[in-house]
Amino acid sequence: MSVNKGNAKLVMIPTSRRAAGMSWLAMTGAWAAVFVATWAFLKAPQGEAVSELQSTPRSVVDRGDLTSDEKTNIDIFREASPAVVYVQSSDLARDFFSRNVFERPAGSGTGFIYDRDGHIVTNLHVVAEGRRHKVTLSDQTEWDAKLIGYAADKDIAVLKIEAPSSILTPIAIGSSGDLVVGQKVLAIGNPFGFDHTLTVGVVSALGREIPSLLEDRSILDVIQTDAAINPGNSGGPLLDSGGRLVGVNTQIASPSGGSSGIGFAIPVDIVNRVVPQIIKYGRVIQPGLGIVVWPDHVTRRLGVGGVLLRDVSKGGVAERAGLRGTLLTREGKVRQVGDIVLTVDGKPTRTQNELLDVLTSYQVGDVVTVRYQRGEETLEAQIELQPVD
Repeated sequence: MSVNKGNAKLVMIPTSRRAAGMSWLAMTGAWAAVFVATWAFLKAPQGEAVSELQSTPRSVVDRGDLTSDEKTNIDIFREASPAVVYVQSSDLARDFFSRNVFERPAGSGTGFIYDRDGHIVTNLHVVAEGRRHKVTLSDQTEWDAKLIGYAADKDIAVLKIEAPSSILTPIAIGSSGDLVVGQKVLAIGNPFGFDHTLTVGVVSALGREIPSLLEDRSILDVIQTDAAINPGNSGGPLLDSGGRLVGVNTQIASPSGGSSGIGFAIPVDIVNRVVPQIIKYGRVIQPGLGIVVWPDHVTRRLGVGGVLLRDVSKGGVAERAGLRGTLLTREGKVRQVGDIVLTVDGKPTRTQNELLDVLTSYQVGDVVTVRYQRGEETLEAQIELQPVD
């Protein structure tokens, strides 16, 4: 009941025993109706039919034999999986309030066993942020790992574990030089420490160029595949239909962060060239000309169509071949423009990155033909590549 008092409207709540008693009788009647309806539903014949139908399983249809392609996938997965490992990296941090030092995750991904000496290959971006590293083998044993070295411009890192060779199964090494578009490939990963995963696809494209995740460089001749490379699969192997390593999975192109059918892998021919150097020297011994060059923005400002030499290493191969650097006045003004490298063995070197990319396909000691410009003249020199840092 409501009462108007002035402009206010008051809601009156009944408190008498009579009103309460009438409310109690109404509630009792409602509960009785619910009980009767429920009892009637449970006793209904259709309920027994539904119960009987749900308790009878469907008959199983015989699947038949697996296809030859499925059997091949299974065999490759079983043979290669023991070589695939889970890689974790961590770092030390200090709690702001307690000042206690604790270990925090700094990255994780996949890797694979390179040899029976315990060398593990993975992506550099998997371990770059950590100072402590652990490797979990397929038998779930966990080993402390030491970072031996890396090739930042290739996103390749090498770890080492002190595990007995009897429990190490190295990956089978193949070749990426004879890959063709449309060829079947398989990607194996160990994301987040879960069990091994397998995805299957084809080589979608060859000779792709992708940016390095850690350096202002491009990685050339990359393999593109539609085999799903999911988060956590970075550093894992890309295999051909013979179960051989043809690439190291490294990146995906995706607007959402998930696999969208565009994955990239570092070719095994590059991996098999740089990894032995990392194992032996702790770094990649790059072949070079013994020169120091001006940054690209300087050459663009000067209108130079090549790599402009700033200096040549004293006693280096370029100096012995007669190449000259730029001469400056005391005030820092250009008195004599240095030589401009135009091509190496016929390959154009319009930028510093192009020159570096060309040289990475050679070994120290190889002899190359360098075509360069000096003033109005175009000259050539035979130069034996030297090791450079």
